[in-house]
Amino acid sequence: MTDRDTLPRMSRAISVRLDDDALQALGRLEATGLSRSQAIRTALIQAADRLGAKRLLAEEAATLEADEDDRAEMMRVADLMEQLRAAR
Repeated sequence: MTDRDTLPRMSRAISVRLDDDALQALGRLEATGLSRSQAIRTALIQAADRLGAKRLLAEEAATLEADEDDRAEMMRVADLMEQLRAAR
């Protein structure tokens, strides 16, 4: 652990222009009891996390799609389900 790890983080002030939709969304977040700064920080972090999760999910789907053995197994299961449905 370094001194840097134990020191409080310095925050940076930024300025943004919000359109009506963003202002309404900010108002809804503030209505939950969050301060304006807390609401904005939370929203930014959650949005970044969602983008990261979507990217990981897309990568996993692409990996599965490229897996010939997995695709063959899916086809076997689909065929079996179709046979079971037809037998009813």
